[in-house]
Amino acid sequence: MLRSLLHSLVASLAVLAPVAAQFPDDSFGLAEQEEATEARLVSSASSIAPGEPFDVALDLKHPEGWHSYYLNSGGIEESLTIRWELPEGFEAGEIQWPTPEVKESYFGKSFIYSDSVTFLITITPPADLQAGSEATLTAWPKWQICKDLCKDEPKPEKAFELKLPVGDSTVIDPANAALFAAAKASQPSSTDAFEVTASWVGKKVELRITPGEGSPDLSKTDFIPDQAYVLSASSEGSSIENVDGSWLFSLGTKTEKINGDKIPKPDALSGTLVGDGLPESGLKINETPFTKAPVPPLALGKFLPILGGMLIGGLILNLMPCVFPVIGLKIMGFVQQAGEDRKKIVMHGLAFTLGVLVSFWALSGLLFALRSAAAPGEEIGWGYQLQNPWTILVLMLLMFVLGLSMYGVFEVGSSATGVGGKLQSKQGVSGSFFSGILATVVATPCSAPFLGAAIGAAIALPAAQFFLAFTFMAIGLSLPYLILSIFPKLIDLLPRPGPWMESFKQAMSFLLFATAGFLLWVYTGQIGLENMLNVIIGLTLIGMAGWVFGRWDVPSKSHKVRGIAKGTTVAFAVLGLLACKPPEKSAIEWGTWSNEGVEELLENDTPVFVDFTAQWCATCQLNKKRAYSDQVATLMNDRGIVALRADKTKPNPEIDAKLEELERSAIPVNVLYIPGKEPIITPEILSSDYLEELFSSEVPVPEKDE
Repeated sequence: MLRSLLHSLVASLAVLAPVAAQFPDDSFGLAEQEEATEARLVSSASSIAPGEPFDVALDLKHPEGWHSYYLNSGGIEESLTIRWELPEGFEAGEIQWPTPEVKESYFGKSFIYSDSVTFLITITPPADLQAGSEATLTAWPKWQICKDLCKDEPKPEKAFELKLPVGDSTVIDPANAALFAAAKASQPSSTDAFEVTASWVGKKVELRITPGEGSPDLSKTDFIPDQAYVLSASSEGSSIENVDGSWLFSLGTKTEKINGDKIPKPDALSGTLVGDGLPESGLKINETPFTKAPVPPLALGKFLPILGGMLIGGLILNLMPCVFPVIGLKIMGFVQQAGEDRKKIVMHGLAFTLGVLVSFWALSGLLFALRSAAAPGEEIGWGYQLQNPWTILVLMLLMFVLGLSMYGVFEVGSSATGVGGKLQSKQGVSGSFFSGILATVVATPCSAPFLGAAIGAAIALPAAQFFLAFTFMAIGLSLPYLILSIFPKLIDLLPRPGPWMESFKQAMSFLLFATAGFLLWVYTGQIGLENMLNVIIGLTLIGMAGWVFGRWDVPSKSHKVRGIAKGTTVAFAVLGLLACKPPEKSAIEWGTWSNEGVEELLENDTPVFVDFTAQWCATCQLNKKRAYSDQVATLMNDRGIVALRADKTKPNPEIDAKLEELERSAIPVNVLYIPGKEPIITPEILSSDYLEELFSSEVPVPEKDE
């Protein structure tokens, strides 16, 4: 809640500042906003020559108390940008950023320029430039200055122009020599005396600087990053230490700005070192690609707590709703085994444990392989397989079908499920082994909230410690059953077999249905809420398949009836699977409808197709499945048709007003807007053939620019 409030506050201030800046009077109590930066664009050369680069400078003098920002502002503030209009063949280089000051702000470190600052840009004329001509360079710079509030400059947008004669050789302008000399002196010094590497260590960045002989002590320096994702060395959570003669900068990171905007993760690191013993303008750390840091073994004192955490975490998994149904039936298996030969009981316990271990080794092996193949900085975590919708679908269907079986809709033997089989028969060793596998598979969705810290630490370990940690987690999951099998006297404490077991089994089915519901929620998030109806229909068909199978494919029925039942079961199951499978991504990119948005597009001669829809509208869902084919998407793209969706799943007065204007009271309603023509309202039921014909006949092919 605090974060949402903070985001709202920042967003409000961001809106207020530019609005207030437009009023020179004291309407907002901000008369000081009349102050503005003095800016000029000057050239280092009074005359330029073909093919010979020269520098231009954007020189800014801010009002007293105001400041602008470095390439990486450190926050949400905007840095300088320049839009150029140059003669044909001219090229403008990147902005050369002077070393900034580090300033404490409400939300961390900011990197600023106070008072005045000069930015250099190198311009390269073409080699075939004609001597005796004149070149006009036009720049539209934009920057932001802040004090108590922020404002954009210049306002309104202003063009800066340079007219330069072209001669046989470049002539330096002595009047501007001091300005350019000072600007170059404000740039960080380059150095080849350092060996630099950058790597990801968990969620931190490790910058390792190995200096040459006579290099300064870097313990009291600061590193100003060029990338907003990385925090400075002086920020909270960052540190500097000397390790084997190299200076190790452990830098914190941030994934989003204070307004909630995501910050992209960089592929390389660059920045400036400033501080004691360094040149006043600092030392430049050139762009250094990220590499993977070697994973050192963890000291025993630090490794043992991880093993303990993994063991306890495995024990906790036995209480999770995902695992508990499987565990409940395993306990019932022990109840049934009361009075059996001790060796057989131990064999069942070992088989279950082996199933758990094999599953954990397989999953952790895949995890380790993915970690090894991951790009530097790419985060791989436990449960990564759940990012695949097919994995979620299989788990969801497994939980759903097992729930139907446990409730009694149909019965299958232990060879098929290994979760207890029929209550009247003894569970085989293979069933115990599969129970261990199933317990591991269904434990995965539950593990993250309870094992996050231990798993996060284990994933960063070297190979031997990595696999040992996950082995301890597997042992924790299987330990209660292993103990029961080794000490069979404990089984005597469990209730005797009886009718209660059928009720217990049916009760466990509701936990499986709850797990299937949780997985449906995850699956819907992956495939999109608009596709949820398909999945619900698919689960219904699969449920019908189970009911037909349990009702008519039983020994008491005739061979003919059982044959028909098998065929019907397969048909329903196949149809259900086809309905549930992950949909192909639509080739049509749907935007969000607004009346103003449609009018603006039409004013720009852009045709618009609007789908007035809702999640609860069955006909709308039918249209989505059968009307928007790849051919229709291609045609819309070729004709420049913008697709917008007006979703009235929740009440929306604006949509209701528009439907009333269109003289429609119910959805679906689909409308094609063509600039200069009346809107075309389509029939309620759409097909791809109809849309292809509509778009081909009504929407002209846009003219291509020459």
